[in-house]
Amino acid sequence: MKFRGHETFSIRKGWLNKGIKNIKKNSGVFLGDAGNPMDILGIGSNMVKALRYWMLATNISKEPNSGHRVQSLTELGKIIDENDPYFEEVGSLDLIHYELATNSDIATAWYIFFNEFSYTEFTEDDFHSSVKKYVRMNTTGDLPGERSVSDDYKCIINTYYQRNTSKQTNPEDNIGSPLMELGLVDFLYNKSGRRYYKKVMIKEALLPDLIALALIIKSAHESKEIKISSLLNNSKSIGKVFNLDMVRIINILYRLEKKGYVKVIRTAGLDILQIITDMDYYECIKHYYEKLD
Repeated sequence: MKFRGHETFSIRKGWLNKGIKNIKKNSGVFLGDAGNPMDILGIGSNMVKALRYWMLATNISKEPNSGHRVQSLTELGKIIDENDPYFEEVGSLDLIHYELATNSDIATAWYIFFNEFSYTEFTEDDFHSSVKKYVRMNTTGDLPGERSVSDDYKCIINTYYQRNTSKQTNPEDNIGSPLMELGLVDFLYNKSGRRYYKKVMIKEALLPDLIALALIIKSAHESKEIKISSLLNNSKSIGKVFNLDMVRIINILYRLEKKGYVKVIRTAGLDILQIITDMDYYECIKHYYEKLD
């Protein structure tokens, strides 16, 4: 488990492209192998640490667990670099959000927020309680510090909630997270005080069919049959990660069925999805980009 690896900086527009470009030039860019990382990347020292973390947390890059910890692009990173290096397509944002929200090892707070945190409306105290409960149930180690959990909570909000930055004085602070476009978190104020809530993904175009298919295939763990209810309720499912309800999940499945990728079998008490395409996770992603062209 890892908390507060982001140095309080959420992903910012242009950062992942900057990371990809410089890793390709020199795999040890974050270690100073190519010179001063701050000069090369054009960001401060804490931001360099944050960018290194985000490259790993979104599964764009990888590095060995020991030795000289240089970075290289993952298969996903290579595909995005070849097809959408500036992360302009919503499918690319869906992919890095999914990788982030299911990365329980490196982005533990994100995993908890989208997979284990059952609140629809919530406060920071609610999140603290859920983190403590998750850690107690899944490890014998120490609980994360209050500040670490608080910083993760604020970073999650800053990643997905589109706040008004017009009054910010630092130009760097006006650069929002690209994942705000997915609109998964919004602000709510009522009699009980300041709260946020998880938004159901209303715009279906925000999760293109082929990206949804890729993520369903990945969450199925090579099985060709899965319960439809698992797409709503299971950890790392599209329902959990994208705040989808069953109506929207069924709509996605019927569109995929119409295109010949899956078969929906609805029987009394047991609704099953059969994956009939021969494409795997990465092939679905490549096909998504090919269709854009």
